[in-house]
Amino acid sequence: MSLLEERNQKEEFRYGAQEIQVLEGLEAVRKRPGMYIGSTSVKGLHHLVHEIVDNAVDEALAGFCSRIIVEILPGNVVRVRDNGRGIPVGVHPKMGVPAVTVVFTVLHAGGKFGGQGYKVAGGLHGVGSSVVNALSEWLEVEVFDGSFSYKQRFERGNPVSDLIKTQSSEHRGTLVEFKADSEIFKETTDYDSCILASRLREQAFLNAGLEICFKDLRDGCSSETFKYDGGISSFVEFIHKKRALDVIHEDVIHFSAESEDGSASVEIAMQYNVSYNELLISFANNIHTNDGGTHEEGFKVSLTKVMNSYARSFGFLKESDKNFLGEDVREGLCAIISVKLVSAQFEGQTKARLGNSEIKVLVERTVSEKLKDYLEENPASARSIVEKASASAKAREAAKKARDLVRRKTVMESASLPGALSDCQSKDPRETEIYVVEGESAGGSARGGRDRYFQAILPLRGKMLNVEKARLDKVYGNEKLMPVVTALGCGIGSDLDISKLRYNKIIIMADADVDGSHIRTLLLTFFFRFFRKVIEDGHIFIAKPPLYRITKFKKHRYAFTDEERDAILSEVGGQAEIQRYKGLGEMDPIQLWETTMNPETRVMLKVSLEDATLADEVFTILMGEKVEPRRDFIEQNARYVVNLDI
Repeated sequence: MSLLEERNQKEEFRYGAQEIQVLEGLEAVRKRPGMYIGSTSVKGLHHLVHEIVDNAVDEALAGFCSRIIVEILPGNVVRVRDNGRGIPVGVHPKMGVPAVTVVFTVLHAGGKFGGQGYKVAGGLHGVGSSVVNALSEWLEVEVFDGSFSYKQRFERGNPVSDLIKTQSSEHRGTLVEFKADSEIFKETTDYDSCILASRLREQAFLNAGLEICFKDLRDGCSSETFKYDGGISSFVEFIHKKRALDVIHEDVIHFSAESEDGSASVEIAMQYNVSYNELLISFANNIHTNDGGTHEEGFKVSLTKVMNSYARSFGFLKESDKNFLGEDVREGLCAIISVKLVSAQFEGQTKARLGNSEIKVLVERTVSEKLKDYLEENPASARSIVEKASASAKAREAAKKARDLVRRKTVMESASLPGALSDCQSKDPRETEIYVVEGESAGGSARGGRDRYFQAILPLRGKMLNVEKARLDKVYGNEKLMPVVTALGCGIGSDLDISKLRYNKIIIMADADVDGSHIRTLLLTFFFRFFRKVIEDGHIFIAKPPLYRITKFKKHRYAFTDEERDAILSEVGGQAEIQRYKGLGEMDPIQLWETTMNPETRVMLKVSLEDATLADEVFTILMGEKVEPRRDFIEQNARYVVNLDI
């Protein structure tokens, strides 16, 4: 008997009809929550709130809701109330139970599949409410139909009471209250009010005149009300004011259009600022499309065509000049694109990317017609915009020449990797890691303490460039940044090819003091602006060296926080000399390996990008030209600082 036949006879290898599982009701959601909300991390937790709020916003889109109240109650209970029509409470003809019960217990049940309830809506899959219900420890819904209120309670997706008529009421709308299930969200069930406020503010911008009230009723109650009659034009103004960015033309360019059959519409607001970065935020049916889609593609293509056509027609580009590229005409651009479609096609339940091909045509045509008119009618603003694009194009050409020079120099030299790099023996990127280390002293200790097989060391020398204040052409030739670019091997900026990344982990290792924090921040700014895909794919880490070494009877213990230090001192008793590490260079190679580089014992922080727009805002404020917004940010967030070295 062959080995395969012998194995097939064993019970554990049998595969028959009994092995096919059928998940009933909302059980599938609880088994695989990531399929429905992306993850069970902090992002997934907040997605629950977004799903319920989106339903209320859909009522506003339909013209029946003018006010939404979102509250975080003590114990991280969420309450969302709107003054829309209220979910229908009548008995569903097919299911035989009230429609509101169906909405919260049946996947793909809703009023957005082509009936008369909604023309345009963000929630198209009919799983939002039922998914939130399935992933909540408990959920209560109360519906007001203008005559009475009706209430029902669910626990982990299952009804524990019938829909009950409670009292007479003249109000209309829906109130949903729920508590996220800690069995699902094991990382945390603690909501971040900043994340929620940012999303709610977006919704108010996207729906001019809609009032959204947000209250955090946990420790130290706070309340904000968002209402913007200027819509997405106010959104652009808010972004520039918040980031203290000077604009190069005074007015926000705003235009909109609708398709001939009324099935789709587009609205765009845009304004250029003095920065070197573009900020393009797109929405489809009020849903933030983080990964873009056809509406963004149409905007980019048409913007480039219009700008080149205008520049040539009015002599800014001569016959011998090359056309502007897309990156040239988008430098310093802040643009909001909002499209609405009857039949939106999103990729995945989390709706990260829009796929409708017809919206690309509508956006292209709208930008082509409306932006052309604006430029011709506003020659002063048009000149400022074209000159900005021209400066960007020149810098891009300079960067290309510098890059080619670096490549030629590399070919002529004996080795293609930077001389300061102590590379690892393994060439398999899946198992290798590189420590980007501040200073030669720490670099020497790291070289001596590392595992040469999979750990590479790159010490940095010289002044670190703040790339927030510089274009790409200034990066090439920079003695501190170019070794990083060369060592990683995947290119930079628009030339980035993540498949060529030479190391799985890129670990920033700097001193545990103010200077070290500054170095980390400058490197993170560099990675965010020119290697964002590397961050998004989870390759960037921050080493966390110990703050203290506690010694007693020649035995050493290490503490990474003040609390750990105090606990160790309490455990070992008196007469211990405590050493406060000021720099990595104070550790010998063995100590650095034991505390900071040994995969079995080290502590590292993984750099993630939950909200690219928020990250962009923080980098602009902290690393930009203006001092005042940086001071305000520090004053507002100083209480959250730990391990401050003074």
